[in-house]
Amino acid sequence: MPNNNKLLVPQARAAMEQFKYETAQELGIQIPQGGYMGDLPSRVNGSIGGLMVKKMIQTYQQQRAGQ
Repeated sequence: MPNNNKLLVPQARAAMEQFKYETAQELGIQIPQGGYMGDLPSRVNGSIGGLMVKKMIQTYQQQRAGQ
């Protein structure tokens, strides 16, 4: 199944994939070999994405607070 997500900064694709794996590991979720996550329940994928967004917002707030 193709990945239809379009990044605003295409050069960040590898970094975002790494971020996804790190976040899943932090949650104790094992990503299947090969990286295909379509067989994981939507609740699991949602928790990974939700934590990623939370971390991105936190980073942005910290950057803004430091200005």
